[in-house]
Amino acid sequence: MQRCRFAVLVALIIVFYVCTGSAQTTLTISAAASLKDGLAEAETTYRQSHASVSFSNNFGSSGALAIQIDQGAPANVFLSAASKPMDDLESKGLIVPGTRRNLLRNTLVLIAPLDSKLRDFQGLADNSVREIALGDPASVPAGQYGKQTIVALHLWDQLKAKLVLAKDVRQVLTYVETGNTDAGLVYATDAQSSSKVRLVAAAPESTHDPIVYPAAVVKGGHSEGAARTFVEYLGSPAALAIFVRHGFTTAAP
Repeated sequence: MQRCRFAVLVALIIVFYVCTGSAQTTLTISAAASLKDGLAEAETTYRQSHASVSFSNNFGSSGALAIQIDQGAPANVFLSAASKPMDDLESKGLIVPGTRRNLLRNTLVLIAPLDSKLRDFQGLADNSVREIALGDPASVPAGQYGKQTIVALHLWDQLKAKLVLAKDVRQVLTYVETGNTDAGLVYATDAQSSSKVRLVAAAPESTHDPIVYPAAVVKGGHSEGAARTFVEYLGSPAALAIFVRHGFTTAAP
């Protein structure tokens, strides 16, 4: 009898783990590198009321992430730091219709090491500034905004030989933090996250395209319903408040 009860108990335990395991959903999030800190906090908060959902994050430059999705890389949700990478995917039918929404805005800023005497964008042309970190404009939105700003300020010809191109905005931040470059162009949120750099100046909004972060559900991914629910949560007041604490501003509806 005891053996029989033990066998039944073991069977129940197996059924329990199988059932609970099948109820778990892992969402793969492809997100702009500048969202790393805020998104991590938002996901932690989300799981407090959605314990069956976990996340696998893929951070990088928005352009590179869009290319990965276009080439078949698994993703449930795409969070871009610019409209164009999302536009490209949407034009190819790779975004679930009706799920795209503009969530956040950011500010482009010039940063330098703590001991730097740099005071403004014009100072980048000085001989004391030898190297300037910039996200690669070919794939990094922050680099595209940065190039637009440098051109608009009529500094491109003077600065292009000094540029050190980075794979994403967080690598730009690292270059400046470690003193490997004399300055860099990042988002205000990146500058806020580091105690190792000094914010020198904000780029005038008129010098670059609006910095908008759209989010959408990627077509063809598993658990589309769970992905939709998460994107809706990201647009909620509770989630937006988290990102605001990390230096973002909310996008207009």
